[in-house]
Amino acid sequence: MTRTTPPRRVDLAELFPELAEHAATVTRLHPRPGDPGIADSSVGGPLLWPADEPWPVCPDGKDHYVFRLQRPAMVRRSREIYAAAQARADAGGTRYELTDEERAELPRYEFSEPEDLIDELVPLVPVAQLYRRDVPDFAGPGDADLLQVLWCPLDHPEEGYNPRVRLYWRRSADVTRPLSVAPEPTVVSGAYLPTPCVVYPEQIREYQYGDLLPAELDARITAWEDEARGGDDEDDEEDTGLSYQYDLSLAPGWKVGGFANWSLTDLHPMDCVECGTAMTLLFTAASSEWHGTGGSWRPVEEPPGVSSGPTDVSIGRGYDLYVFRCPESYEHPPATAMQ
Repeated sequence: MTRTTPPRRVDLAELFPELAEHAATVTRLHPRPGDPGIADSSVGGPLLWPADEPWPVCPDGKDHYVFRLQRPAMVRRSREIYAAAQARADAGGTRYELTDEERAELPRYEFSEPEDLIDELVPLVPVAQLYRRDVPDFAGPGDADLLQVLWCPLDHPEEGYNPRVRLYWRRSADVTRPLSVAPEPTVVSGAYLPTPCVVYPEQIREYQYGDLLPAELDARITAWEDEARGGDDEDDEEDTGLSYQYDLSLAPGWKVGGFANWSLTDLHPMDCVECGTAMTLLFTAASSEWHGTGGSWRPVEEPPGVSSGPTDVSIGRGYDLYVFRCPESYEHPPATAMQ
């Protein structure tokens, strides 16, 4: 099965030909719950990891910011319970409701495991595994054909209270003896434990964030937006609601490549800590795949009412986590920004 982004209601390239100089391709991953294997591209699935290579850990231990700790097994079981209740409601056309037994099994909202369970060395969790064959926008060193994204499933104050990300590029053919079972942290923030998902990559075109366009072009686009929305009259029935940023230029969801949307904090430089070079957006981990219940970015194959958060990842209050790489060296550490 494929996932297809609906065509945009307006052809920006036709309206503003200069945008061609500020365009890039991006691969929407379209993760959906499934059972990926180590030979598959995935979000939250198992990794093709060499058995003789140590599994990466976070050494911060008690320095993590702790809000609510849960054991991974309880996070997964809670998701199963909620999914079963939703399936019953969908099948019978009834109101969503938990049984008494299900409520008894679920932890209270305020429940948190003891902070003492945070190990000094916290095993990282798989976030994404991407094979070059599946991702037209794959970027990697030399003949690497595999990118693996992992993060620490706890908040890091120095990372903007987000998970700390690590990247690994490798040649899949070099992994002749893969690890059978990856280590798992004792406790996690449930929002940072992705549900295993298969991916349905789709390449589309994006346009640069408005404030990074030439000032004259950005002003023309803003004027066009105002006119499309009916000017300053909030009650204008002809208001199309079109937004360059949200409807036409920057796709939401899990992606490889493309441009960052700086609408939350406004633009701030993302420069490599090793060499000072301006960094490039590599990967986006998203809280949702589209905006709202009827978002225009929802794939045409998705029926109304389906969840826009298939990975069960939540960044902040429903934002995205952008992962940037240094264009000078793949050995330089990544940087992240929540938007």
